[in-house]
Amino acid sequence: MPKKGNRKRLKFRAGDVCSESVTVADYANADPAIVKSGRVKKAVVNAVEKEVKLLCGLEASQRAVQEVFSSAVSVTGDALESSDDLDPEEDGENESKAARKKKNKRRKESSESSDGEEYPVDIWLVLSSYIRPEDVCRFALICRNAWTVTCTAAFWTRLYRRHYSMDVDLPFRLQPDSVDRMHCLRARVIRSLFHLYEPFNLRVSKIPALPESTPTTLLNSKCLLFAFQKVSGTRPEATWEFNFKFLKQHGQGKNGSAKSMLMPRQYKDVHINPDSDCYLLQVTTLNFIYIPAVMGMTLTLFTINVSTDMRHHRVRLVFQDSPLQRGGRKRGDQGGTQVVLDPVHSVKLMDWWHPQYPFSPYI
Repeated sequence: MPKKGNRKRLKFRAGDVCSESVTVADYANADPAIVKSGRVKKAVVNAVEKEVKLLCGLEASQRAVQEVFSSAVSVTGDALESSDDLDPEEDGENESKAARKKKNKRRKESSESSDGEEYPVDIWLVLSSYIRPEDVCRFALICRNAWTVTCTAAFWTRLYRRHYSMDVDLPFRLQPDSVDRMHCLRARVIRSLFHLYEPFNLRVSKIPALPESTPTTLLNSKCLLFAFQKVSGTRPEATWEFNFKFLKQHGQGKNGSAKSMLMPRQYKDVHINPDSDCYLLQVTTLNFIYIPAVMGMTLTLFTINVSTDMRHHRVRLVFQDSPLQRGGRKRGDQGGTQVVLDPVHSVKLMDWWHPQYPFSPYI
């Protein structure tokens, strides 16, 4: 008696099947010792059906052929229920196909349910008249149409007029006549809100004269401008103010370019900002200190420590010709041009929207 594991399967090829090659082993009542699976192969069924149609004619044999194969399929189904020796490979394929169909169906249903309603831009423009200035980013993240509204000139003009007050002394470039222009409209409105909107004004007033910890924002930033001036303030002796303008250099993405949504062409002038990603480092010292030329160089080290007299602070800046690469062996304090300011009275790091940030001539 042959062992169960040595049963052989009969393999058929659709091109080689004809009426003479259909054997008893192809049917459900065949000996399981010869054929492992009692089902008729699909290739055999198609080949036999094709040959019968060719011999008998398509119209005359269509009904009879369908009856024959439907009866064969029903017999095969009964045999499968009573048979324990099924083909595990074919069962696995059928189960995987069924699982894929269910997965695709669930994915289609979830995509249909997640589509939701898409409202026109006009509705989002009306809703934008009721949001606070600090919620502009949240509003823009709702959907693409909401983001498109925040790109329009009408949105920024309405935001400015809602908070404008004649009692506030605004700079000349932030007056209503200047805001009516499209060029750099968004930047001017944001700078105006730090004068007009009280929560923004309080945020600026709470910035201490000396930061609690050394800022790391300026690391690997490029120095664009450097200037100094003598200041006569509330102190009996005059102080010196040193200003460094830096541009934050952003790394590129994995594909070599930064990914961002395309701005509508008609509103590109609204979002132009020459001072975007720029910072102003303002250091006030008690004495004049010689500063070497550092414009065009990259800041690689910035520290704020206590001075030697234990009453003031000491600022140390190190500039390199090129930015430091991540994971490189070269440290920021090795080589380069070093600037030491001591004694220091105050240190301020201002973003482009800060009220004391100098205006660019292009705004």
